[in-house]
Amino acid sequence: MQTATVEEVQAQLPELLKKVGAGAEVVIVRAGIPVGRLLPARGPTGAPVPGRGKGKLIINADDDEHLKDFEEYMP
Repeated sequence: MQTATVEEVQAQLPELLKKVGAGAEVVIVRAGIPVGRLLPARGPTGAPVPGRGKGKLIINADDDEHLKDFEEYMP
């Protein structure tokens, strides 16, 4: 983890952003005390889309053949 003063961040922001974009973290310090952090952005989390799975599930309601193995468990 790299540290940089506020002045260094102001002077070297493009270079620091390249490092952060590559996954590094930069702690910003003022008078030796951490005051902030530059972190890589989180990627998209993939919000659910209603209907995305439509047509992907097939239910064979008329097919009882596969249930014969479970007859002893059914009332």
